[in-house]
Amino acid sequence: MVLIRLCKIAFVAAVALFFTLVAFGNITDYNSNWQFVQHVLSMDTTFPDSSLHWRAITDPTIQTAGYWAIIATEIVVAILLWAGALRLLGAITGTDFNRAKTIAIVGLSLGFLLYAVGFVAVGGEWFAMWQSQIWNGQQKAFEFLTMISAVLIFLALPDTAVD
Repeated sequence: MVLIRLCKIAFVAAVALFFTLVAFGNITDYNSNWQFVQHVLSMDTTFPDSSLHWRAITDPTIQTAGYWAIIATEIVVAILLWAGALRLLGAITGTDFNRAKTIAIVGLSLGFLLYAVGFVAVGGEWFAMWQSQIWNGQQKAFEFLTMISAVLIFLALPDTAVD
């Protein structure tokens, strides 16, 4: 059972590392993903005759706030997942391992919501990101959702007392 618990901790830490690197990349290479957010929100690469252009946000202040909200969420998710991994590690041989999962589950859930709501629902559907051949992050969002979901499901499976 300790080996299974170690796997769960490693999976949580792997997703924590992912969110840490994503946030770090967004901060240190700000312009690359800023361009992505700016183009998705302005809808300037969606179908030219789309009747959805009224949804576009072209105000740079609002676009910047949206980008920083994404980065802040990534940072919070990374912190929650690192804290969750440490908490799980501290409970690895105890009977309270299931209770120790809470922080990691909250972190994974917030990460899931970032991509499901922020990138699939809002970016993909509201801002019609799916119409853009240049600035379309839906496939990546689904890949991240798959990873996060798999870890969340594995972690949430109940653990019995250590043998």
